[in-house]
Amino acid sequence: MRRPPGLSVRLKLTLSYAGFLAVAGALLLAVVWAYLLRYVPDNSQGLLGISPNRYLLVHTFAPAAAAAMGFLLVFGLVGGWILAGRMLAPLTRITAAARTAGTGSLSHRIRMEGRRDEFRELADTFDTMLEQLEAHVAEQQRFAANASHELRTPLAISRTLLDVARKDPTRDRAELIERLDAVNTRAIGLTDALLVLSRGDRGHFARERVDLSLLAEEAAETLLPLAEQRRITLDVTGGAARTSGSPELLLRMVTNLVQNAVVHNLPADGTVVVHTEERDGVSVLRVENTGHPLPPDLVPTLTEPFQRGTARVRTDEHAGVGLGLAIVHSVVRAHDGTLDLTPRPAGGLAVTVRLPGALPSPER
Repeated sequence: MRRPPGLSVRLKLTLSYAGFLAVAGALLLAVVWAYLLRYVPDNSQGLLGISPNRYLLVHTFAPAAAAAMGFLLVFGLVGGWILAGRMLAPLTRITAAARTAGTGSLSHRIRMEGRRDEFRELADTFDTMLEQLEAHVAEQQRFAANASHELRTPLAISRTLLDVARKDPTRDRAELIERLDAVNTRAIGLTDALLVLSRGDRGHFARERVDLSLLAEEAAETLLPLAEQRRITLDVTGGAARTSGSPELLLRMVTNLVQNAVVHNLPADGTVVVHTEERDGVSVLRVENTGHPLPPDLVPTLTEPFQRGTARVRTDEHAGVGLGLAIVHSVVRAHDGTLDLTPRPAGGLAVTVRLPGALPSPER
């Protein structure tokens, strides 16, 4: 990479060191002149007839002073160039690592050793940034690959159905339309989920005062027919839990949690409890459900996109795309909250969302 015209930092530091030494030497000579030579008599006899006069001292001292100034200047240039190179060596390593990262290779690390000075802190910060960037890029690549795979499946099914219908004109059209409608509905649901997930990750939305208890009641009312169909008892308890955020995204978060608790439950006679409260300035939403015991190593993966777990995949009309808890996690993170997933000893899952409480409204 060609450097633009201009002095390099190393050359600027070198000139600064040399200039400092030259100025210091000039000041020293000025002090000698001001406080020594001016007290020497300027006559032919000198001081008491035995000491040299000012004229002789100046002509004797001036060449030596000029030589000393020249030495200081050369010493400042050479020493400054060496010192500047040693001081800027860590910066050269950081620049090389940044240039490597600019080519797309994010696995390189500086790992600078030595005392913890400003350059060491800069190198450690750069390494941390590279680690986070590499993890983010890998996550985005994995998400794009999974999303492409998930979107390709309904399109491939639609194409197969159309090919079969084209080859067999006598096939029942009502059945074909019904199956195409189901596949299309699933594709639309997946696309909507991806859009919500993307919106939550960006965090670009208007914030309003929202009561999580009202959202919990609305989600429970919407999903009550599904719970009754599966013979699941759905209860909403607690009190107001006010926070600040996007009503649409927070409603989607609560709905996903309740739907997930209803669908992934016991075959019959299960329960889902949705509880809201305010505690120490934090709004808390807790969703608990009964169900089969979950392996502890499976729980941390449930918030990853398209991770359903082999025991949690359903084949009925409410089969998910593996984005329910991923959307919840994205919305919670966009609202500066925390999400805790805890397997219940008796089976099922307890999900706790903690969001910052809303500031009190100014009195009018």
